[in-house]
Amino acid sequence: MGFFDKLKNGLAKTRENLADGINRVFASMGKVDEDMMEELFDALISADVSVDTTDKIMDSLRDAIKEKRIIDPQVAKEELISIISDMVEPDTQDLKLNTKPAVIFVIGVNGVGKTTTIGKMSNNFKKEGKKVVVAAADTFRAAAIDQLQVWTDRAGVDIIKQQEGADPSAVLFDAINAAKSRNADILIVDTAGRLHTKKNLMEELNKMNRVLHRELPNADINTLIALDATTGQNGINQAKVFSEGCPIDGIILTKLDGSAKGGVVISIKDELGIPVRLVGVGEGIDDLLKFDAQDFVKAIFED
Repeated sequence: MGFFDKLKNGLAKTRENLADGINRVFASMGKVDEDMMEELFDALISADVSVDTTDKIMDSLRDAIKEKRIIDPQVAKEELISIISDMVEPDTQDLKLNTKPAVIFVIGVNGVGKTTTIGKMSNNFKKEGKKVVVAAADTFRAAAIDQLQVWTDRAGVDIIKQQEGADPSAVLFDAINAAKSRNADILIVDTAGRLHTKKNLMEELNKMNRVLHRELPNADINTLIALDATTGQNGINQAKVFSEGCPIDGIILTKLDGSAKGGVVISIKDELGIPVRLVGVGEGIDDLLKFDAQDFVKAIFED
């Protein structure tokens, strides 16, 4: 299955919820009026686009209808899709991966799919010919290390681990030394995912960052937060809290294939200003895709 087909299949539930809802509105309305706008508002909200973001979309659509004197509902639909496409367009800057090793911190609460995502990400880098070392620094969740071991074995990359309950910064220290000695291209760091409201979790992340900057002072460092697409707006709240404790360079949206709430992608970029970098569209090791805004909109709205 090709890249785009995987994305389109993964977005099937969102497509049914968001695109079909919008299509029904335009098909049932004979003219562009306020009744149509109210129906569109409800369709966007039902796909878990936030109220604030939906308000912005509708304001932009109203402005375009007035400025371009749009009277045909199908032309209004094309304008709406264009507005959404512009809203989700990410910045063009890729992850910073120029140093050897470059570092990717993966943060997020328990249950969002961090472990599987790291395995898939490792697999993607391995297929690109890069040498990867993974630090199993989520030492507090039962079985987290064993689960990560399974995924790194599947990806064929090295894992550095200690016993459950060990100091995450000590695991990171060992992993940094391993990455140096093994001439690794990428060091991926799994982190504890206890509730994001816990102050000690943020302190732990700060401690790990201090170790990292001390041992790899010139390394390219990327912090990615994994968010579960099925939780919709709750994921945005998680990202807001995490971003108060550490800068976030991008979002990995997991379980998109199991969600009808893919509209949250629109709100993420609008409310957080943080680009979605990767999307998980299946349970297989090859089912982590680089996010592309144009492909995302095309997969939802085009027949």
